[in-house]
Amino acid sequence: MWSRRIVLGALFLPLALLVFGDGPATQGARGELATGPRPPRGLPQPALVSRDTWQADEELVREGPRYTGAAKALFVHHTGNPNDYDCAQVPELIRAVQADHIEKDGWDDIGYNFLVDRCGTLYEGRAGGVARPVLGAHTKGFNADTVGVAAIGNFAAGAEVPKPMMDTLVRLAAWKLRPGADPMGTVDLVSTNDESRFDRGQVARLNVISGHRDGFETRCPGDALYGLLPQLRERTARLRASLPGHAATARLRPYV
Repeated sequence: MWSRRIVLGALFLPLALLVFGDGPATQGARGELATGPRPPRGLPQPALVSRDTWQADEELVREGPRYTGAAKALFVHHTGNPNDYDCAQVPELIRAVQADHIEKDGWDDIGYNFLVDRCGTLYEGRAGGVARPVLGAHTKGFNADTVGVAAIGNFAAGAEVPKPMMDTLVRLAAWKLRPGADPMGTVDLVSTNDESRFDRGQVARLNVISGHRDGFETRCPGDALYGLLPQLRERTARLRASLPGHAATARLRPYV
């Protein structure tokens, strides 16, 4: 009979192939957690499952968090897991992702800032404080001033992206993007790594809400989820514009 570690290794082999290009973030000394910036446009922090609750293996973590600027952009990923998982299994799945990122990829911690499962539950990823601008290791060349969220599953062409998952991605993007960021707009980011789609030092004009493939040569986050990014941008913009004092922009169409 296979050992539990071998079984998990087989289960997450596709994950290793998908996230190979997620370059590590250089880490600094562990700092005290502090209250983060006020939520953009007064939006509340979405409910989420903390690292303590999903039982992150803090003994594996090599260095403490390093901080960057408030999120100018958000990159959407998928983990590559089979889509038929039971949501009660998700903490175990995330622990396997964390171990894979640290032990196989050599990173300091799990690379993603956040993860979301098919039931719409949001999970804290990399340590450092969910309201703070933690430097992740999710999009090689573009980890600074950005946030990375991974949809747990494989969303290649033909896959169904669950509505609860999309709803949570909207709430997270609306909350985490810095004040003034236009979810339907673009942003200029400077590449920090020649292994990205852009040479180091090159200015890349990317969507404020982008897919992993926009910054790195990969299929992530899968054609099905990538095809829903226009909807994610519009819904995020609509949510941010729905608060008192923030009229919807003329670009927003009625959402069905």
